[in-house]
Amino acid sequence: MSAYAIYRLPHEDCATLVQQTEGEPAEFLSCTELNGRHGFVVAPFEVTAQQPILLIRPDRVETMKVESRGLVHTPSRGYATCPPDSTYAIDFANYHAQLETGIFRKIVLARCAEEASEEAIEPMELFRRACELYPRMFISLVSTSKSGIWLIATPEILLEGKANDWHTVALAGTMKLEGDSLMGEGEKVTWATKDIQEQRIVTTYIAECLEQFTGDFREEGPRTVRAANLVHLRSDFTFKLPDGQHLGDLLHALHPTPAVCGLPKRETFKFIIQNEHTPRRYYSGFMGMLDPDGGTHLYVSLRCMNIEGSYYHLYAGGGLLTDSTVSQEWLETEAKLETMRQCIAIKKM
Repeated sequence: MSAYAIYRLPHEDCATLVQQTEGEPAEFLSCTELNGRHGFVVAPFEVTAQQPILLIRPDRVETMKVESRGLVHTPSRGYATCPPDSTYAIDFANYHAQLETGIFRKIVLARCAEEASEEAIEPMELFRRACELYPRMFISLVSTSKSGIWLIATPEILLEGKANDWHTVALAGTMKLEGDSLMGEGEKVTWATKDIQEQRIVTTYIAECLEQFTGDFREEGPRTVRAANLVHLRSDFTFKLPDGQHLGDLLHALHPTPAVCGLPKRETFKFIIQNEHTPRRYYSGFMGMLDPDGGTHLYVSLRCMNIEGSYYHLYAGGGLLTDSTVSQEWLETEAKLETMRQCIAIKKM
């Protein structure tokens, strides 16, 4: 089957299909190679020859309505009550030791959970479910021979805009909404010092990146935003770029952000690659449409799963600081994994 991507922007009721009808997507080994390019980008956390940045050529582009069929929500199966598994606990101890010695200011620890269904669910059905469940998020389904099939539901913009006007966000800190708080947007949430510090680290990093490319940018926030049954702290950056044909250079500077990697960026990235038990593959990379003139929408690949028939590899991570605890961080990843678990578990009315 030809390579394709279908995506729906937050708060929209239409999706866009991008299909390459002949050949394989272009492969790149650096974000800088995206300068002047046009197409749907699928980028991994770590770029390698076996796991390259992919660019799906938009031979066919079609807009379609995402129809609601009605869903029956199944209750959570109590994953959050389970203690951290031994592999995660080992990784946490290893990562946290680097924070305690002052080598890192922040580092993100990710994990993968395996799920299965009695029968394989069509990927397009999973996409439709995600669109209905998560209207506030960017939803994307991607299929290529190189990457396999991935579904993401993410709240985090990496880069969007067109011509000279651009936008990115700093997103960090996570809290689960429960009970009556699920009726709102998280207005009454009180953030812990750890979450505030984590968000400030990401915000400072993005501001420093933007200063390399423009002196004309504005920061607003932080504010609380909802994503599924979670809330995060978000700051928005709007900025001007004199030349939209060099977006690859900016993407190279931004990716991976401290929200999925850590600080110092180069050192934490290397440590993650060498020490994390489960390779992230295309989780915590980025996806979306790249079109400097017509409109770019690139999002960090969070809350995602790799689909293999009736088996699903779900990914989630959390930012560790010196005052993080293994039980606290495990619960955060469980809450994030629930986003994709719901897509598998729900039933049609």
